[in-house]
Amino acid sequence: MNKKILIIGIGLFTMIISSCIKDLDVTPKDPSTILAGNLGDNPTYMKEVLGKIYASFIISGQGANGGDDITASDGNFFTTTRALWNLQEITTDEAICAWGDVGIADLNTQTWSPSNPFLTALYQRLSLSITYANDFIKFTNGNTDPAVIKYNAEARFLRALAYYYHMDLFGNPPFTTDADGVGKFYPKQISRAKLFNYIVSELHAIEPKLGEPKFSYPEADQAACWMLLAKVYLNAQVYTGTAKWDSCKIYCDKVISSGKYSLAANYRQNFSANNDGTHNPEMIFAWEQDGIHTQGYVGTTFIIESSSDAVYIRAEDYHGLTSNTDWNGNRARKQFMNVLVDTLTTYSGGPVPASDPTFSLCKDKRVFLKQKKSLNIPSASSSGDYGIGVYKFTAKNSDGTQAADYNTAYASTDFPIFRYADALLMRAEALYRLTDKPNAVKDINAIRERAYGDATGDITAGQLTDQFLLDERGREFYYEAQRRTDLIRFGKFTNGNYNWQWKGNVYNGTNTDAHLNLFPIPGDEVSANPNIKQNTGY
Repeated sequence: MNKKILIIGIGLFTMIISSCIKDLDVTPKDPSTILAGNLGDNPTYMKEVLGKIYASFIISGQGANGGDDITASDGNFFTTTRALWNLQEITTDEAICAWGDVGIADLNTQTWSPSNPFLTALYQRLSLSITYANDFIKFTNGNTDPAVIKYNAEARFLRALAYYYHMDLFGNPPFTTDADGVGKFYPKQISRAKLFNYIVSELHAIEPKLGEPKFSYPEADQAACWMLLAKVYLNAQVYTGTAKWDSCKIYCDKVISSGKYSLAANYRQNFSANNDGTHNPEMIFAWEQDGIHTQGYVGTTFIIESSSDAVYIRAEDYHGLTSNTDWNGNRARKQFMNVLVDTLTTYSGGPVPASDPTFSLCKDKRVFLKQKKSLNIPSASSSGDYGIGVYKFTAKNSDGTQAADYNTAYASTDFPIFRYADALLMRAEALYRLTDKPNAVKDINAIRERAYGDATGDITAGQLTDQFLLDERGREFYYEAQRRTDLIRFGKFTNGNYNWQWKGNVYNGTNTDAHLNLFPIPGDEVSANPNIKQNTGY
């Protein structure tokens, strides 16, 4: 998908997403905007509108000329990927945010309520993407042009992805499809298990209609479809009560056996400006960003800047951005440092020495951490100077050079959704659950040999445990908005006897109630839509 397409306008039918924003009227802001009446005049128009659906996951709207798609005090603050990152990361051991914005402290300490603004923002944003997709799908259904058939399948994939996030985070959201009529109505609620079945059936249906693997990055192709199926099946026991390890393995096998992907030689390339599918054999699907056409404090720009500070992790030194830098917000908690850094081996069982601030003694080269003022965070609202700095994402190319589309304020680094490494680790987990430890270990060691540069980090079947699998996923995917989902699957997010600083608003951490494994439906939605029942415990 050409980056320029991502900022083209959309002006289709009146769009209804969910009752709390059911009066949202998406209308053309410019006479050059493509209207429903002439959308079918040229397949190119359809691709441009499809680009709008992709863009709805990463940017706030049409920019200065068109404003935010959903009105907010700060459009960047409440974009999909940024809100998703907050919900998936700062609710866990991997991150804690120092800012005093309403709702941040609640996520830091697992004390949120249905009024948390980040929950509302993500809920609305996902619903908006679903609405865009529904309208596009309805308009293009029955079109016999091969290109339009593929565009229709891509829109159905994006809708399934949005519903996957709804299922994972909120469990039982309102449900609409392209079969619903245009107009103002109260969407009905769908159960988590039924939504699981719907997503799976949709992905099976569109699989043959999507492009072959690696056909046109970053558009969704068959490999992206297989990865989403594998991810849904990986968490099937959480979503439905019934494990689907065989099915998870089947779709990981499809990705791996396609021969189109491999691990990047350099782990850091996945988080650098040249991480796109053209230059990187590992990237399967991502939200595309560049410093020129997708400007905004969103996605990887947000991760880079919020993780930087003026003293310990200066953006100029570690990330390559020089304008509006060092927001001093996000950093890791020391409990996650002990997951990522093998302190027992690396430091001979002693404490982390101040003389190794960047953990250079670690043989695992996935470690992009830096010690700050103190490893301990004295209060849940302490300055970002406390904790463990993270500089995994960078606006530079993996060799340290500037990106071709470099901007001093905005990163050109795509945000990874599916990487080849995840196909290997999902398959390893499925094989482990299917009691095939030897083959699970092969997949894990492929990941670890990239991390260590040789076989010194290899493990044996006897070392493979639940805890090792969870930890290895943390080491590989930290700061990629996966941690909460993984912790829940392993029973460690709330009452699983794994605690970190300020979990439950207690310094040393404490178990929290299991109802927090699901976020609440935003209170405004429950109040406005008589068809919606709040999740248990809220």
